[in-house]
Amino acid sequence: MTQQAEASRPHIPLQDRLAQLLNGPAALDKRALLGTLYAEVNRREAVAYAAGWNDALATTRRGARRDDDA
Repeated sequence: MTQQAEASRPHIPLQDRLAQLLNGPAALDKRALLGTLYAEVNRREAVAYAAGWNDALATTRRGARRDDDA
């Protein structure tokens, strides 16, 4: 999923998302539930990791601009 698509997706706290999965209309067997939970946590980790890299790159760019101005 692209960053733009992630940004347009409403932010649901992980605890609420897990409650949705556990209490949803379709009962999931244990393997399906674990697979869904793993995918959800993995997706959130990837988004957080990308956000960290974006923050680091932005900080580096700001520092490079300051060095050029000096």
